[in-house]
Amino acid sequence: MLKYVNTGIVFQEIPDEVTLAINISGCPCRCPGCHSHYLWEDIGLPLDTDAIDDFIAQYGQDITCLAFMGGDGDQVGVNLLAQYIHEEHPEFRVAWYSGRAYIPANVNKTDFDYIKLGPYIRHLGPLNQKTTNQRLYRVNPDGSMDDITSWFWK
Repeated sequence: MLKYVNTGIVFQEIPDEVTLAINISGCPCRCPGCHSHYLWEDIGLPLDTDAIDDFIAQYGQDITCLAFMGGDGDQVGVNLLAQYIHEEHPEFRVAWYSGRAYIPANVNKTDFDYIKLGPYIRHLGPLNQKTTNQRLYRVNPDGSMDDITSWFWK
């Protein structure tokens, strides 16, 4: 079961979006140099459709996007929540920050508007460093993906 620890409205995670970042616990990636070790633990509150509806009721007037920060331990669960948001709250875009290097076969990438892939590697830096190994993609309706990582370098 997906669990979240906290949320926050952020302006830099997804370019041109006001995003509610939902920090998901139980991360199996355990990247060396991770800035959020507490998210490795199985802690927090259930992240389900009721929680999504509560977030939208609370923050919906202030945001344009919801971003799942993690969730690699239950990729299908993240996918189902993204699908739910698109079906029940189509006015919002959906992003997923995954620490994996690829999109798993059991995930429908078109349920997302943005997907960040790549483990954090400290010496390569985060998305705003040109040396980063991580990539942020905008997902098109046909399933193709545009690499928009360079938008962080402006």
